[in-house]
Amino acid sequence: MSFDMNNEEGLSVSRLKHFKNKGKDQEEMRRRRNEVTVELRKNKRVEAILKRRNVPELEPGEEEDDKPVNTNLESIVNDAKSLKPEVQLTAIQAARKLLSSDRNPPIDELIASGILPILVQCLTRNDNPSLQFEAAWALTNIASGTSTQTQAVVHAGAVPLFLQLLESSHQNVCEQAVWALGNIIGDGPSCRDYVISLGVVEPLLKFINPNIPLSFLRNVTWVIVNLCRNKNPPPSIDTIREILPALYALIQHRDVNILVDTVWALSYLTDGGNDQIQMVIDSNVVPLLVPLLSHTEVKVQTAALRAIGNIVTGTDEQTQVVLNCNALGHFPGLLNHTRDKINKEAVWFLSNITAGNQQQVQQVIDANLIPRVIALLEFGEFQTQKEGAWAISNLTISGTREQIRYCIDNGVVIPLCNLLTVKDTQVVQVVIDAINNILKASGDQSSQVAHVIEECKGLDNIEALQHHENGEIYKIAYEIVDTYFSDNLTDEDPALAPETEPQGFQFEASAAIPQEGFKF
Repeated sequence: MSFDMNNEEGLSVSRLKHFKNKGKDQEEMRRRRNEVTVELRKNKRVEAILKRRNVPELEPGEEEDDKPVNTNLESIVNDAKSLKPEVQLTAIQAARKLLSSDRNPPIDELIASGILPILVQCLTRNDNPSLQFEAAWALTNIASGTSTQTQAVVHAGAVPLFLQLLESSHQNVCEQAVWALGNIIGDGPSCRDYVISLGVVEPLLKFINPNIPLSFLRNVTWVIVNLCRNKNPPPSIDTIREILPALYALIQHRDVNILVDTVWALSYLTDGGNDQIQMVIDSNVVPLLVPLLSHTEVKVQTAALRAIGNIVTGTDEQTQVVLNCNALGHFPGLLNHTRDKINKEAVWFLSNITAGNQQQVQQVIDANLIPRVIALLEFGEFQTQKEGAWAISNLTISGTREQIRYCIDNGVVIPLCNLLTVKDTQVVQVVIDAINNILKASGDQSSQVAHVIEECKGLDNIEALQHHENGEIYKIAYEIVDTYFSDNLTDEDPALAPETEPQGFQFEASAAIPQEGFKF
């Protein structure tokens, strides 16, 4: 149904605030989206593994070697103290093999055995790289455990020695040291900042070169992800500035694993506020990031959507950088993706655009994305419907009358009314705000919109919300009913009017009194 509203191109900011949700500006709307970002994260499993054990990749039934593994911890510890190189190496290797077992490695038992100081001491043996490698591997797997287990490795003094091993001439020792540091950094911001303070970034980034084996580069990239991950607090500005050129190089790599980790690293950095968003923009990585929204690998798409979505939680100017890279051109595919989570985050992204200025709202309209958002609002999975409600509600606050009319013409009213009955209070409030804004923006044609609301049983839903426990919801519901539907409540059906008698109207004793009282 099309409504002929006035041809006013737009409304001044003061008029917008006068008839729309008072006090809701673009910053607040985008702040709300940041809160939803956190919510989306909570509902999603960890995107990249924080810590990982080094377990040999063997064929089923295959043993690492033919030698039986010593499982007696007392014997292992005693032999690890031996002055005989062969005996010591065999003992350290036995400890490493126990820690590399697929299930329930005895990490606590080995820590309790007192072997940690011995393993750490072995890291200093530049004369015996095989011993360094086995000790580093064992410590890597201890550090892959709980925070307490990781902290045990740190307190044993391993970190400075791992940093020294990054300069080893033996590549397997270097790589194992990188892996161990990745586990320690992945324990949290305090460990991360401690390792950074000892100077990990510069030697780590030196490994990003054409001559490094792929498996080694994957490990380096994973460690960079852990350096970027936490935001309470985030890494220092200097660290971010140091890492960004490396991410610019890595995002151009063809390996999917490296690409996924690189984009997740960027997503963490862009989740740290507008200053960090600007640093990412200034690194010139956005034009390389946006095309990944249409990558053939879903993992890459997912990470890219999160990173780009974080950027558009920033200012209008930062959002426009993304739009100038033709980001919206990738969204027909994302909104029609077979995976619900992609749909959901695509609509979340668009809700940040519709929270922007009117030119940015128009870009969403011109990209023909609103009809699909409305379809997902009606038929999508509930979390996607929720994001759709935000996208439309933001548009009814930011948009012009013409832009709001476009949504009405594309059938937004009925799916909004249908969501008024959900149990999620936040969704109900967002939806009823949107309906209220649509009615107010309708001007002289508000009766036509009201008719659609009544026809789809939306009025029944709104009337029911006059008793909602949330004060804002019932106030808006009452305002809508009183402003746009009060005539419906007082219009009299002549067939139901009581017959007149000489002494006046006669009412039946059982006649029901309207809940809101009689209106004269």
